[in-house]
Amino acid sequence: MSDTDSWNQRIIDEFRANQGRVGGNFEGAPVLLLHTTGARSGAERVNPMMYLEQDGRRFVFASKAGADTHPDWYFNLVANPTVTVELGAGTYTARAVPLSGAERDGIYAEQSRRYPGFAEYQQKTSRVIPVVELVGEA
Repeated sequence: MSDTDSWNQRIIDEFRANQGRVGGNFEGAPVLLLHTTGARSGAERVNPMMYLEQDGRRFVFASKAGADTHPDWYFNLVANPTVTVELGAGTYTARAVPLSGAERDGIYAEQSRRYPGFAEYQQKTSRVIPVVELVGEA
């Protein structure tokens, strides 16, 4: 298991043990677990991530901490847009819809305002960090 995998697993375990609440870097932040289907493997993948709730809509950000490549989970949901979301103690199915243009820019700007680390991530990379809406029933 890689360092990233073991770090993710610790967050996942803490999330599930505390009805969606986690500490450390995520203390007080809105966190969900996103289940995707591997683009090549077809295996289920689970990733903890911060999200933005705005106007009854929910968004996640493929920031990868400002790396120059998209995270694997982003490629997975582009290939297989039906995802499962764990939020608090509940789970629901959603469709992952990447945003573009002004809509993407406005949502990313709001996330950066609330959590300045996201502005730093965008500054670290030349790629446009994808914003993905999770469309489904919570």
